[in-house]
Amino acid sequence: MNMWRHLRELLAARELLFALVRRDVLAKYKQAFMGVMWAILQPLVLMVMFTMVFSRFARVPSEGIPYTIFAYTALLPWGFFAGGIAAACGSIVGNTALITKIRMPTEVFPFSAILARGVDLAISTVVFIGMMLIYHVSPNMTMLWVVPLMLTQFLLMAGIGLLLSSMAVFYRDINFGIGMFMQMWMFASPVAYPISIVPERYLGIYMLNPMVTIMDGYRKAVLHAEVPDLERLGVVFVAASILFIFSYWFFKHQEGKFADLI
Repeated sequence: MNMWRHLRELLAARELLFALVRRDVLAKYKQAFMGVMWAILQPLVLMVMFTMVFSRFARVPSEGIPYTIFAYTALLPWGFFAGGIAAACGSIVGNTALITKIRMPTEVFPFSAILARGVDLAISTVVFIGMMLIYHVSPNMTMLWVVPLMLTQFLLMAGIGLLLSSMAVFYRDINFGIGMFMQMWMFASPVAYPISIVPERYLGIYMLNPMVTIMDGYRKAVLHAEVPDLERLGVVFVAASILFIFSYWFFKHQEGKFADLI
């Protein structure tokens, strides 16, 4: 597969990509009384639930940080991660009419599904900035590490999204199971709790989860003014890049069968 050729075709279709992002965002909140406020409300409700269950009842430690912002710092990128992958998973099957009638790079659909969830992330970040002011989290240079962390996360999301969206054309069960799988993945990642509570004998296996490094990196960069673990982040970035390349190849290899099966 000529990766660069396909990427150039995707870049050439950027107007279509952005049009699909706009369509997905508008369709999501169409006729919703609260509109885009749902993008703010959903992580806030989860944060309150996590605070009650994990902080008040289970007494989960939060690295010396108020649990509310400790949880919210991970819930925002996790919501983007889980929502983007779930949306990308059904993006090919959900766009049957366009795929069968219009010639285009089909990968615009999983990419647009992921980017549309990025709009929710941007809206929710406004609330997070307000929380930083309330809890006196001062801006610092280490927050710039959010950029490579988000790039690594996006590569991972795109790789998984491309792979699952193409497989879901052949196995529709994937669309039904993705929600449950993402919930299980969340509890296997340090979203509601810090890495420090994981027993040392399980850390080797636990660290195989790439979202452990990414979630911990966000907290280090934003809340603790620390540089993320660069060695682990480098490994995750390389692994995410390899997954992205393989998934792109697999997606393009299967692309010719989509119109006949959906």
